[in-house]
Amino acid sequence: MLIRMAPATPARSRRPVLVPLEDRAADNLRFIRETMERAGSFTAVPGWGIASIGLTALAAAIVAARHPAPQQWLLTWLAEAALAIALALVTTARKARSARPPLFSGPGRKFALSFAPPLIVGALLTATLYRAGNLAVLPPMWLLLYGTAVVSGGAFSVRIVPVMGICFLAVGAAALFSPPSWGDAYMMAGFGALQIVFGLVIAKNYGG
Repeated sequence: MLIRMAPATPARSRRPVLVPLEDRAADNLRFIRETMERAGSFTAVPGWGIASIGLTALAAAIVAARHPAPQQWLLTWLAEAALAIALALVTTARKARSARPPLFSGPGRKFALSFAPPLIVGALLTATLYRAGNLAVLPPMWLLLYGTAVVSGGAFSVRIVPVMGICFLAVGAAALFSPPSWGDAYMMAGFGALQIVFGLVIAKNYGG
């Protein structure tokens, strides 16, 4: 008994899904824009380093408040500034190595050149005000100039960095119009609490 088999028909090939040209162009432009933003941003801002600096600033504020003598008070905060610079350099270099781009690549160099001038001005004004015996304006001046440095340097970094700088400017402005005896409290709020909070946020969202 013969069974007639139906002739095999070739499987129909699936038609490719056509993506509108304007959608493809929008996706390409979005990819290019995001790539350029990453390439033009300094991403080695160390979140854990900033948080560590905040912790040392809290300790310095407590020590400075217990030594109201002008020279001892100033020496305490200068020692904290030196420790903060060392922590910042070490943690930034470590994060830059893990992120691969050189520390002083294009974005890193722009960040440093924008960040450093307000700090240099702060050092010069600190020496001048110490010689004049006017230390009461140092806390608001330090907060304002550090905030300026963070905002200007943050223009070449991730978005949260200039936000941190704006918060420092707000705290410095409040300290400027407050009684001088509140200086250490504002230093604790700015260099301590703000840096801990923003450092932890940066560490969580931007990789350490």
